[in-house]
Amino acid sequence: MGGSAHFLFVKPNSGTDGWLEGTLAALGYELVDLERSRSGLVRVFIDKPGGITVEDCAKVSNHLTRTFAVEEFDYERLEVSSPGLDRPLKRLEDFGRFAGRDATVRLKLPREGRRRLEGRIAGVEGGAVLLDVEGRRWTVPLAEIERARLVPDV
Repeated sequence: MGGSAHFLFVKPNSGTDGWLEGTLAALGYELVDLERSRSGLVRVFIDKPGGITVEDCAKVSNHLTRTFAVEEFDYERLEVSSPGLDRPLKRLEDFGRFAGRDATVRLKLPREGRRRLEGRIAGVEGGAVLLDVEGRRWTVPLAEIERARLVPDV
């Protein structure tokens, strides 16, 4: 019984990331993540010091709707939201900013028989993330990380 996914998220064009980051920065927001589906859905995750409100999402959505029209950016539907409590960590700056917090890190390839690490972010050093896991410090180059998220403080 073959089926197909309702939508598939693909990595956006890196050129899009650049102008979108600049546009959001001018409004006082950080681009946390950008997802595009083949069906035309665009999801933009934003953040700012102090967190994101519904009004922030509406402001960015209205601005991006106009910007996308000017830039002739092809999309069907736009969603703007906060990154959530389990915020994705994409850049070394993210890991540095959230040093002292717990995170789950999935590696691209296994190291010592493990692909998933959960522990406290100790910081960054020389292009690598320092992660304290079960009493041991792991040094993981950013290029070896498939995805990472904060563990919510609840």
